[in-house]
Amino acid sequence: MTLYFGVDVGGTSIKTALVTEKGEIVTRSSFATNLHRRPEDVCNELQGVLHQVVEKAACSISDVVGVGVGLPGFLDLKKGEIIKLPNIGWENIPFIQIAENAFHLPVVMENDAKVAALAESWIGAGQHALALVCVTVGTGVGGGFVVHQRLYRGVNGMAGEVGHLTVDKGGLPCHCGRRGCLETVASATAMVRRAKELQASGQLSDEVAIDEAKTIFDLADKGDKMAQQIIDEAADWLGFGLSIIAGTVNPDTILIGGGISKAGDVFLRPVTEAFRRYALHLVADACTVRAAKLTNDAGVIGASRLVSQRESLRR
Repeated sequence: MTLYFGVDVGGTSIKTALVTEKGEIVTRSSFATNLHRRPEDVCNELQGVLHQVVEKAACSISDVVGVGVGLPGFLDLKKGEIIKLPNIGWENIPFIQIAENAFHLPVVMENDAKVAALAESWIGAGQHALALVCVTVGTGVGGGFVVHQRLYRGVNGMAGEVGHLTVDKGGLPCHCGRRGCLETVASATAMVRRAKELQASGQLSDEVAIDEAKTIFDLADKGDKMAQQIIDEAADWLGFGLSIIAGTVNPDTILIGGGISKAGDVFLRPVTEAFRRYALHLVADACTVRAAKLTNDAGVIGASRLVSQRESLRR
């Protein structure tokens, strides 16, 4: 049996799974990220987790041909280094070297949103797409482009950084150091910030503490018009951003994933309407916008796909 060990590193938790050549999860595990830990310590713990899940699956460690890791930030793929993971605090880390020393296996890494896009193109909602744009909307806004089942990375791996597309040049500061990025107006974080602003000005009820976007959707579901306005504003910005992306990439499929996608049509419908309103009609008519499919498993499955594609190139 050929198996891949997929790792999805997030700001809150690190998810792992043993995955087959067909993208099937054999067994999974997760643990808290703990933002104060060194990469060496995390990789050593992951090595221990690998042995645990292999034993749980009644497999052999020799069945695992490599490790794929999705990381939430900016990477130098040629050097195998982490440039910066803003939500975790890792910066200028020789990650591949550290990980391969821990695992004693080949390790490949990629940005987490791009990994999710790869998973969706493999066995998810985008598996029949010729040109796929996958956008994850959560704490930030991430993205990935997959053309003919392979990631399009650009010249230095930065293709698909849709969250840092400037949509409002006089807008709010972004953690990337610029202003008016798409994620400053269309992410869950942006929605929560907007809700707190409206609460402070008395335009939105302060009877409920709003610390997550789900609360905003719950209020809208109960008929709160200002909560619905927050959703519509974020959806409009995202649709506008997608129209710019689609006008450049000309995809046949756009997938919306990430935590916000759990809201379903309440968010997807206004996003789609905005996209079609802003996009050139020949671009919009050739494209379908729908929800991603793999939800929490996209990261580990996509990370495994990184390894399987690398292995196929060697055969």
